[in-house]
Amino acid sequence: MMQILVTGGLGFIGSHTVVELQAKGFEVIIIDDCSNADEKVLKGIEKISGKKPIFEKFDLKEREKVEDFFHRYPDVEGVIHFAASKAVGESVERPLLYYENNIGTLVYILKELSKKNKASFIFSSSCTVYGQADTMPITENAPVKEAESPYGNTKQMGEEIIRDACKVTPNLNAIALRYFNPMGAHPSAEIGELPIGVPQNLVPFITQTGVGLRKELSVFGDDYPTEDGTCIRDYIYVVDLAKAHVVALERLLAGKNTDNYEVFNVGTGKESSVLEVIGSFERVSGKKLNYKIVGRRPGDITTAYADTTKANSVLGWKSQYTLDEAMKSAWDWEQKIRK
Repeated sequence: MMQILVTGGLGFIGSHTVVELQAKGFEVIIIDDCSNADEKVLKGIEKISGKKPIFEKFDLKEREKVEDFFHRYPDVEGVIHFAASKAVGESVERPLLYYENNIGTLVYILKELSKKNKASFIFSSSCTVYGQADTMPITENAPVKEAESPYGNTKQMGEEIIRDACKVTPNLNAIALRYFNPMGAHPSAEIGELPIGVPQNLVPFITQTGVGLRKELSVFGDDYPTEDGTCIRDYIYVVDLAKAHVVALERLLAGKNTDNYEVFNVGTGKESSVLEVIGSFERVSGKKLNYKIVGRRPGDITTAYADTTKANSVLGWKSQYTLDEAMKSAWDWEQKIRK
């Protein structure tokens, strides 16, 4: 079996991607320091797939341990790199932590991959690189704008570092996947989004409010130039997103890439406002959500949704699940973990 390393593989998107990789017959090795994940996720992965991935617990900021890992696992043929700090607000308060964790670790991994005869690398990027794009939907050719936060800047810098490394390393092939807004949980409710502390994302805050863990949800602004006045995003089901990683990796492993650095948007191409997402929760749960409108939040952009033409046609990947289906999985997961 082909060995694939998934960094941050116990996290939200990482764990779902591990399940999809195992379903395709890959042998998966996870590196995670559990700073923002729970080791119990391994049991959930095993319950779904019937296979326990190899697990290495250490911090990728320790360069010697990264070197030692690749020395011990010389047969790793591909890396899917999720491990990163990802809270926008925290990145503003602690920028150096974000640059050290998100940039330093990326460089260490790329250094090791550049020593191999052939290596495939999938980078967890973000639509934050576009900022408030000039036109909708957003294509991969939209200009990358000045980042609104150190977190966003690490995604831009990460892409630039990978592109520069690929220019001088012909044996390194990489794809950056620019996600829009991942949500939901595995249909088995064995793994899902498990934020530590107060959720930074809309959907877990909605489900935590619905289950009574949070008193109410704050909707940041209803005076945006949109149909209902709230911000618009592109919400993609996490299993659809996980499958996009596998398809992208298989493209590189089969040598089907036309360049050794490629970029793809991963979204649904559909726009959903904050109030529409709340409406989706109320439909699938049968509950009224307790929320209030408050002032705008600094740094929030009005609208962002993907043009997925390139991913659909070049990768042959397309999102399959509706907003309500993804929301129901998130609600099933929330209810399960609260029991």
